[in-house]
Amino acid sequence: MHQAEARAGRDVDELERVRARYGLMAVVFSNLAVAAVAIFGVWRLNGDRAVIVGVLTAAFTAVSGTTTAYLGIKAVSNTARSIALGDGHRREPPQTTPPAQQNQ
Repeated sequence: MHQAEARAGRDVDELERVRARYGLMAVVFSNLAVAAVAIFGVWRLNGDRAVIVGVLTAAFTAVSGTTTAYLGIKAVSNTARSIALGDGHRREPPQTTPPAQQNQ
């Protein structure tokens, strides 16, 4: 039974690694796609500054929103996993007895 639990733990760790890798790749590729569309849009607008500012603002919002959402979800997932597995720091109860006093 102990070997099965150890193998299951390794499988879960590998699954988390794969999920993190592909999640990060999805965020990076989507950010690159947004940046490419924004660059193409700015290039095609031929100097209309008001519209260029709008395109760049929208692109920045999309990139920052996607990245922040991924990092926030990943942080919450990691925290929940560490709590569920008991990896979190446990508080020590305060000492109720005073420390021994030194004899003088």
